[in-house]
Amino acid sequence: MNVILLERIARLGGIGDVVKVKNGYGRNFLIPNKKALRASEQNIKLFEERRHIIEQQNAESKAAAEAIASKMSGIKMNIVRQASQEGKLYGSVSVRDIAEALKEAGYDVPKSQIIMSGAIKTTGEYTVRVTLHAEVVVTIPVNIVRLEIEAA
Repeated sequence: MNVILLERIARLGGIGDVVKVKNGYGRNFLIPNKKALRASEQNIKLFEERRHIIEQQNAESKAAAEAIASKMSGIKMNIVRQASQEGKLYGSVSVRDIAEALKEAGYDVPKSQIIMSGAIKTTGEYTVRVTLHAEVVVTIPVNIVRLEIEAA
């Protein structure tokens, strides 16, 4: 299936690119989420007529994401969890926990925008990436500690 991208998508292309994707990805994700249009002649003409509006909306959302990123760049998160003497957590720290900690810090970030390599299962320093926009990514240091005294 060929689609016209309405926004930049990592590892796929930028605004206005006509790319070939698998049918399920196009039908079930890109088109319903208004990230792409099916690449028919009628839709290509429609896109070219609206291209400047779409690019302007993308620039506005990127500017808003950069403003949030500049505020977020200075934060360092401490998460207190129960752990053994060796530093193994009783449970784990997941994307949901990071999203809740960001919400407590005053940033409402959806879980889908938080990127982790996997669940955190031991205490220590980690980095978490937050994708605010396709072109704006913030790296946040996260310190998982056993006691609140260690967080300071």
